[in-house]
Amino acid sequence: TLFLLDAGTRYQQAKRALHAAVPDRLHSREKETGVIRQFLRDHVGGRQPGSLYISGAPGTGKTACLSRVLLDCKDELAGSKTIILNCMSLSSPLGVFPSVGQELGLPTAAGREGVRKLEKQLTARGPMVLLVLDELDQLESKGQDVLYTLFEWPRLPGSRLVLVGLANSLDLTDRGLARLAARPAGGPQLLHFPPYTREQLTTILQERLGQVPGDPVLDAAALQFCARKVSAVSGDARKALDVCRRAVEVVELEVRSQTLLKPLPGGE
Repeated sequence: TLFLLDAGTRYQQAKRALHAAVPDRLHSREKETGVIRQFLRDHVGGRQPGSLYISGAPGTGKTACLSRVLLDCKDELAGSKTIILNCMSLSSPLGVFPSVGQELGLPTAAGREGVRKLEKQLTARGPMVLLVLDELDQLESKGQDVLYTLFEWPRLPGSRLVLVGLANSLDLTDRGLARLAARPAGGPQLLHFPPYTREQLTTILQERLGQVPGDPVLDAAALQFCARKVSAVSGDARKALDVCRRAVEVVELEVRSQTLLKPLPGGE
């Protein structure tokens, strides 16, 4: 019974370590983390409106990196208003405007009137506003008017908006924001997250499972096999973590079953 409890605890620890939460350190994303941190310092801390477009396939660390930087820079951002919105939660692209307005304490207003009031608020005196829009792909619309309006706001005279958009599409700025890029000030600053390589995924898995004391829960060859398969398909770290977590669950069930069926010493 003691063995079962000890093994069960280790498997629980392993599953927690493999959960796709925001870790203290993001392996192989030091450069991208540095770019985001510097952007926030220059624009939010420096009171300079601007926009950053972060692209990359799912599971390449975009949201995790930004979340880590926001946590690390909490004191630096204390004097500003931070709004974080996942665009998947919106019923339509136009829904972004009332959602942002609500966060800024504006009375509900539909259509052009709502957009106009938002624009007036973001160009009035006050603290800097950091607007983070995750799953930005969801805001694509006919004529791309929604995306264009959002990325145009930091350019307005007196603007206090710093916009950070995260999307899976690498070419969203080419398709939807070509009008911005053609203007003298250019388009938003771009940051791309490439897929994780086999070596990087292996290191991530080893680091996570290295948090569990005792013998390795999963064999090193199994981790490398998982990393090779995932990197060949997508380079998605969340997928690699999920595969290993499921493997731990399978081993846990097998060990528990064998231990329960094993006769106790003395034939009792």
